[in-house]
Amino acid sequence: MLSEFKEFILKGNVLDLAVAVIIGAAFATITTSLTEDVIMPIVSALFGVPDFSGMFILLGSPPADYAGAMTDYAALKEVGVPMLGWGQFLTVVINFIILAFIIFMIVRYANKAMKKAEAEDAGPSEIDLLTEIRDSLKK
Repeated sequence: MLSEFKEFILKGNVLDLAVAVIIGAAFATITTSLTEDVIMPIVSALFGVPDFSGMFILLGSPPADYAGAMTDYAALKEVGVPMLGWGQFLTVVINFIILAFIIFMIVRYANKAMKKAEAEDAGPSEIDLLTEIRDSLKK
């Protein structure tokens, strides 16, 4: 069983997947930083709200012993107050759109590079081959 596991782990696809997961996690961190530290402050400046992640709608009352601020999303969430955290959701959606766009651009570039490599490796076209045959038959 150990040798089968070793053979499975050493296959190229598994190692490629492991590398992709690690790079993907690092890439997600970069994208999160781009969203939180660059894009959201610009969006916040445009709309006059300093932090969208704190925007929410209360759906219920906090417990009677709650002494925190009614505008503190994290504290209210911690004590279990029902609310719609639409600001945090908006931040996550923007993060997803950025990540999806970047992945689209990477896949687009990879597809173009693969097509270019295939075109270079394709050799002569059918027309070239038929022309060559015709010329050989003329001789």
